[in-house]
Amino acid sequence: LASEGAAVAVLDRADAADVVKEVEQAGGTAIAVRADLTDGASVIAAQKEITTRLGPATILVNNAGIYPNQPFEGMRFEDWRAVFTLNVDALFHTAQAFVPDMRAAGWGRIVNMTSNSINLVIPGFSHYIASKMAVIGLTRALATELADAGITVNAVGPSLVRTATAEAGPAAFFDIVPQLQAIKRVQVPDDLTGTISFLASDDAAFITGQTFWVDGGLVRS
Repeated sequence: LASEGAAVAVLDRADAADVVKEVEQAGGTAIAVRADLTDGASVIAAQKEITTRLGPATILVNNAGIYPNQPFEGMRFEDWRAVFTLNVDALFHTAQAFVPDMRAAGWGRIVNMTSNSINLVIPGFSHYIASKMAVIGLTRALATELADAGITVNAVGPSLVRTATAEAGPAAFFDIVPQLQAIKRVQVPDDLTGTISFLASDDAAFITGQTFWVDGGLVRS
């Protein structure tokens, strides 16, 4: 997005200085903003800081998520809620905070990250799978409600992506999942950026409420 000319704000409850540095080294503009996406007040504060430093935000990419491996039997309700609080509730908070600026501008793009795990159902991820189904439902609902303001809302569903978080899970998944794909290699973050950038552009002005599977051909429908 920065390479396409967007000024980027990276929201994280940890320090995102490394991401900002990467963007700046590539010639883009970025700032790091501390925010707990599960806390509505924290997100509102972040929105105000971004507006002050960069101006109103009209592109929102919801990319935060967790996916602990926990069998349903023995799962505590607190574990279930922790996944939904970040994977779903955070989207509520960010949309509530940033949609008003998009509506005022008459233009906006929201891209929500879901997962092809809703089609490739692996035991131990019932809370994660349910939360990612909820993301698709919210995407469709917001697409309908916000279309009159020139705001599109779409979802992108990757396969198993090689990230630090994923590598903390079962190593066997990196052997199993690629074999179920048409493109039989492990997905990397750069495989997603083109689709996200497209959905955030004017070229995608007539696309909304859709889920795009960017997963190497695992989902073929």
